[in-house]
Amino acid sequence: MTWWRSAVVYQVYPRSFADADGDGVGDLAGLTARLDYLAGLGVDAIWLTPFQRSPQADHGYDVSDYRDVDPLFGDLAAFDALVAAAHARDLRVIVDVVPNHCSIEHPLFQAALRDEPGARDRFHFADRPNNWPSVFGGPAWTRVPDGQSYLHLYAPEQPDWNWRNPATAAFFADVLRFWFDRGVDGMRIDVAHGLVKKAGLPDLPPGTDPEPGRLRGNPYACDQDEVLDIHRSWRRIADAYDPPRALIGEVNLPVDRAARYVGPDLLHQAFAFDFVVAPWSARDWAATGTALLDHPPVTWVVENHDVPRTATRYGNADRARAALLTVLALPGAAYLYQGQELSLPEVDVPAEARQDPAWARSGMSRDGCRVPLPWPDGFSPPGSAPPWLPVPDDWAGHLTSPTLPLCRAALALRRRHLDADDRVRWTVDLDDRLIARRPNGFTLVVAMGAGPVPLPPGEVLLTSGPLTAEGLLPADTAAWVHASAEVAHLPEGRAGAFEQALPPVA
Repeated sequence: MTWWRSAVVYQVYPRSFADADGDGVGDLAGLTARLDYLAGLGVDAIWLTPFQRSPQADHGYDVSDYRDVDPLFGDLAAFDALVAAAHARDLRVIVDVVPNHCSIEHPLFQAALRDEPGARDRFHFADRPNNWPSVFGGPAWTRVPDGQSYLHLYAPEQPDWNWRNPATAAFFADVLRFWFDRGVDGMRIDVAHGLVKKAGLPDLPPGTDPEPGRLRGNPYACDQDEVLDIHRSWRRIADAYDPPRALIGEVNLPVDRAARYVGPDLLHQAFAFDFVVAPWSARDWAATGTALLDHPPVTWVVENHDVPRTATRYGNADRARAALLTVLALPGAAYLYQGQELSLPEVDVPAEARQDPAWARSGMSRDGCRVPLPWPDGFSPPGSAPPWLPVPDDWAGHLTSPTLPLCRAALALRRRHLDADDRVRWTVDLDDRLIARRPNGFTLVVAMGAGPVPLPPGEVLLTSGPLTAEGLLPADTAAWVHASAEVAHLPEGRAGAFEQALPPVA
């Protein structure tokens, strides 16, 4: 089995992970110094959000040089040392590539601003811009002094590449090979469903109102059939290495559309965000899990650098722990976001300290999930500059969170009991007891209602909180049970099935 199919991947937001040089911003050396912690946690791989050279208008997602490290985080020697140290600990390394847009400071865009011959065709310039909105709020076009405008589906500092120009494909093929040649094990592809825009860049039809923060609301700006050809070409590059490199796409689409991006000649995995947006509801989780398992290979995730943390989003740390056990119990790859193993809550960052570029344009801020981690010996060395985002006074109190030993125990048990190819039968009882059973007898139980629920017969392997005196599973708690006698027959050819004893939704 290839490693990525069942891996637990730990997402690192470098500027908030660990600061080694004392400037208040995390860096590659700080991450390298903490690799023993991650190896001890039991994860299989680390995924780094962008650390490439960038003016940091969107914290690295505005890249000015795709084949270099931003001095804020170190240099290529520091990156090579990180990869070597990670591999020495059996940790694989996944890095972000940002192919939908770059920085306004990228040399090719600067050439386009000067209107050098052919330079503007590398991007999208128009005399009459269309009516597309930016994901970050406001229009998706910015005018330049000579009267033309350029397209940026995100911030004005992030012009979109023109993927209908063959030079763009050649450029990014070299980018992929550059990082794969340095030993990177996989690429996470930002906005993998974007890249190609509808030919002619037509206006959105009257009445179309894309949801702020989601590209998928603009059918002309993403999910074009031609983007699959790009991923096919990238798969050929990844497969040419020994061992082959993994390609993981950020595909923020309905699961049936996201599944189109995965296949033997396409991406290895596609992030589906249905679990991220699902409410705390047994029926919603069962239906979402069934849909995802019907479209393998699956990635399970409930936290990342773009959404409020689960301890806040679900209402409390108990639910965050239950959610953690849930994503680790399901077949496929699981992605954890830094600090999730501590059940860190969302931070209400003061308005004057917020740095998210979406904040000024739309009032949406992602800073609250990006606050630097509370290491026992500090985020930065003694006497360092203040952290780049203010850290709450009680942040260190989370170091004693029961979620950390729970996460370590769950990862150890996962290796012994779980198979990425297992099928699952989901059941929801009238008391909002969610059950996910595997053929080998492994059973996930989550109490998502108002009161405690009984556990199925079998050995209790792990719980996200203590059982009641009567042996019941309290509300907002999850359990792993090995109960082979409880396994029901699963229909052939289906990854999952969903039965519910609940009445239909009114």
